[in-house]
Amino acid sequence: MNALITGAAGFIGSTLGETLLRSGADVIGIDCFTDYYPRPMKERNLAALKAHPSFRFVESRIQDADLAGLLADRTHVFHLAAQAGVRKSWGSDFNVYTTNNIEATQVLLEACVNRPIERLVYASSSSVYGDNVSMPMREDALPQPVSPYGVSKLAAEQLCYLYFVNYKVPTVSLRYFTVYGPRQRPDMGFHKFLKAALRGEPISLYGDGHQTRDFTFVNDAVAATIGAATRGVPGRVYNIGGGSRVSMLEVLEMIGRVTGHPPIVHQDPAQKGDMRHTFADTSLARTDMGFAPKVTLEQGLAAEYAWLKELSQ
Repeated sequence: MNALITGAAGFIGSTLGETLLRSGADVIGIDCFTDYYPRPMKERNLAALKAHPSFRFVESRIQDADLAGLLADRTHVFHLAAQAGVRKSWGSDFNVYTTNNIEATQVLLEACVNRPIERLVYASSSSVYGDNVSMPMREDALPQPVSPYGVSKLAAEQLCYLYFVNYKVPTVSLRYFTVYGPRQRPDMGFHKFLKAALRGEPISLYGDGHQTRDFTFVNDAVAATIGAATRGVPGRVYNIGGGSRVSMLEVLEMIGRVTGHPPIVHQDPAQKGDMRHTFADTSLARTDMGFAPKVTLEQGLAAEYAWLKELSQ
C-alpha cells in the first residue's frame, strides 16, 4: 500500500500512520497544523513517523498542496484532515469549518478524479445524525445534524458520494463514534477528565450526566479505517462504534476506578449542538469489513490515563 494521509499529525491520523508503516506500507502525511490545539502536541504525534524511512511529511493546507505530485503513485487516500469541535463551530467561526471540512474535501476529491486509487477513506462523524433518529443508529437513518460541525461533516460526506457516483472515485465514508485513547485531543472529554483526576482538579460535566455516548478506542477505529481501505464497498457509509455505550455518570465512575481518585465533579449547563445520545449499529461494517472492536471502555481509559501520566513526568 502507498498511502496518503491528510491530517497526519492528528490523534487518529498519526496512529493510523504508524500502524500502516508497521504493516510495510509507504506513507505520505500532510497536515497544516491548524491552531485548534497546540502545535507541540501534533509534533509529538509525528515524531515516530518522521523517524521512519518509509514516511514523508508535507506541511500544507490541502488547497495549497501539489496534489498531483502527492497522488502520483498513491494506491490509497485516508482523508482525516478536518477542523474539529462541535462547540466552536457556531457563529463567525463557521467559515473555518466550511474551508477546512468542505472546501478541502472537494479539492482533494477533484484531484482524485481519473486516478487509479483503490480507495479514498473519509473520516466522517456520528455528529451527522442529530437527535431525531432511533437507537441504535443505522446508516440509512435520515441525518439531521444539530451543530454546524455536523453539517460540515455531512456535506463532505455527500461530496464523497457524488464524486463516486459521477466520477467513480472509490470513496468509503466512516462515521466515527467518539474516538478516544492515547493522543486524544486536549479539548475532548476523556482527556480533560483524566488530566483533572491526575492533578486532583475538579471536572466540568456538561448537562445532567445521563447523556450517553458510544465510545470507540483509537486502535479499533484505526483497524476499521484500514479495513475500509481494503474491504469497504465504494460509495457506502459505515458506522464505526466501540460497542461501549454508557452514560457520562458511568464514565466518571470508571475514571475513579482507573485513576484511584474519585473525580470532583462540577455540573455545568448542556452545550448547544451536543447530541443527547449516540449508539452505533455496526452490523454493516462487520459484514463488509469484518469490523469487531476489541478494547473495552475501561481498558481504553486505562491506556489513555497511562499515556497522560507518562506525558506529565
